[in-house]
Amino acid sequence: MRTLLNYIVLRNSKAFALHKYIGLITGVVVFIVSITGACWVFKEEVEGFYNEFKTVEVIQKERITATQAKDIAESYIPDQPVHGVIYGADDEALEVVFYRENPEFYQSVFLNPYSGDFIKRVNHFGGFFGFVLRGHMYLWLPNSIGALVVEVSIFLFLIMVITGIILWWPKKRKNLKSSLKISWKSTTRWRRKNYDLHKIVGFYSSILAFVFGFTGSVIALGWFYFIYYTGMGGEKLPMFVIPNSEKIAVESVLDSHIDNPIDNLIPFLEKDDPKAKSFELHFPDNDSTSIYVEVVQTEGLTYNIDYRFFDQNTLEEQFTYGIYGSYKHADFADKAIRMNYDIHIGAIGGLPGKIIAFLASLVTATLPVTGIVMWFGRRKKTKKARP
Repeated sequence: MRTLLNYIVLRNSKAFALHKYIGLITGVVVFIVSITGACWVFKEEVEGFYNEFKTVEVIQKERITATQAKDIAESYIPDQPVHGVIYGADDEALEVVFYRENPEFYQSVFLNPYSGDFIKRVNHFGGFFGFVLRGHMYLWLPNSIGALVVEVSIFLFLIMVITGIILWWPKKRKNLKSSLKISWKSTTRWRRKNYDLHKIVGFYSSILAFVFGFTGSVIALGWFYFIYYTGMGGEKLPMFVIPNSEKIAVESVLDSHIDNPIDNLIPFLEKDDPKAKSFELHFPDNDSTSIYVEVVQTEGLTYNIDYRFFDQNTLEEQFTYGIYGSYKHADFADKAIRMNYDIHIGAIGGLPGKIIAFLASLVTATLPVTGIVMWFGRRKKTKKARP
């Protein structure tokens, strides 16, 4: 009697070969990325249990300006570039973010928004979630090596999901029902149980696994990102574009008693968009680029953030030709790209979406394990049959 695996080989040997060898090549990577992805899903919720330091007492006093916050924070982290200053609700600490891509540096200084007093310094690449993020993005290897391995493996994983569905598909319609459920008896051997787990559980998780692999490829692979955006009908520049400012300083378009033009923005935006959850102000890199502010509309979501750009001399609002501008101006392709990260972590569906993403990631992590067990079992049986 033919074994179950031999039956699959006879049915579709090419799909089986692709599925097997890609699985053996990428199995460890898929396992690590899936487990770390599951851990990352509830990062904000877990951190909420120990971030009491972010809450401050509200007093009847104006908050310190962005440049004041920048100057204070730089005294605690000198010689590192300030990425932005985040203003939240009145009872939230002010966060000054320091970020550099190469060599990696990502830390924040939290200040009392009314007095400017130092509260805490946080290393975003440290702790448990920093460890998880490094594993998810580059397997705890050097960035240049690990990131490439993850990118290639996740793209190959998409092919493996497709071939897995092909292999699962019953040859006859009458066998469809039995292919959708697990039927074990007391006499069922462990190899059959392992096979059912890999085949049937794998099928049920295949759609979500493909979604996570696809959205991960959009994040990691530039060429994949570009093809996806243009294929959706996108016509803008599929990147973050900061418009230029006027090089000649003129009178500000905003009336304010604050001398530094950039410090006028937060008070203006709080009045202009009072329902916003937070404002992250970014200082211009040089004398020709604009100031831009990320206006968060929904806590825990990134897709509907409004990116607003202002001339650093006049504070006149400017238009960007990239896809990251005001969300109301985004077309279908822009929204698809902007929702990509929230879909990737399940946040697009709120807490239920995150629970689904968490469970699907854990199930996906089991597939390389059950697949390798099947491969070893088949090798062992082949060796016994040779004599």
